[in-house]
Amino acid sequence: MSHEIYPEPICACGAHLDEGQTRCRKCHARERWIKKQAAKRTRRAGRRGETRRPPRAPRGLAPAGVIWS
Repeated sequence: MSHEIYPEPICACGAHLDEGQTRCRKCHARERWIKKQAAKRTRRAGRRGETRRPPRAPRGLAPAGVIWS
């Protein structure tokens, strides 16, 4: 019989894990990236539909008749 009583821990991707680990470094990084992307999507969803503008520049400066030449 080749069955082990205590098999070595293996990650979902098939990588061998050290003692106490639940995921390998690669899968852990992927999980963090997915969470960050989900957070970015929720932040973007809350923004207004207007376009972004540079800081300290008033809105509608060009339509107000300001000539820069």
